[in-house]
This record gives sequence, structure tokens and C-alpha cells, in this order.
Amino acid sequence: MWVSVDLCLVPVGVGLSLAPYVAACQEVIEREGLEHQLGPNGTAIEGEWDAVFACVEACHQAVHRLGATRIFTTLKVNTRTDRQQSFREKVPRVQSSLAG
Repeated sequence: MWVSVDLCLVPVGVGLSLAPYVAACQEVIEREGLEHQLGPNGTAIEGEWDAVFACVEACHQAVHRLGATRIFTTLKVNTRTDRQQSFREKVPRVQSSLAG
């Protein structure tokens, strides 16, 4: 099943700067070859269900390896049965509705 998720992974107790942990997770996503887009408060990822959720697990493992003993994650999950929709289609569709 094709899935699009918004992943927000927050290591707890590591100080104020999360950039090294976000970067580690981005490296995992890129290595997995999944379509993704980094945002200011999370990352959109899409692909086959098993690959995306294996990637989320690999992100947790990478951040734990950096010393985070606790991680709090929020995950928004979107699936469709009628077609394979990319997250990249959604914003332009709304923008075209606003322009019309």
C-alpha cells in the first residue's frame, strides 16, 4: 500500500539544538531512497507502507545511536485506495483553488 506520512521525531533531553538529530534522520531517509521533503516542523515521506515504516524505525535507531535515550514521535499517516497521490500534489492543488 502506498502511504504518505508526516514524521516529527523529537529526541528528549538532548539540549536545545535538534539539528544533528534531524540531519541523522534525513541521511537515513535519503539512504532508503524514499521521496521526502524536509519542513520546519517535520518531514514528509512517501512510498510503500513497509519501506516507509522501516525507515521510521531506522530513524529512531540512528537517533538513539547519537545518544538520545528517549524519543517522542508524532506521525500523520495518509493512504488512498483510488490512486497513488504524491504529497507534492497537495499544496499546488490548494493554491490553484485559491487563485481561481
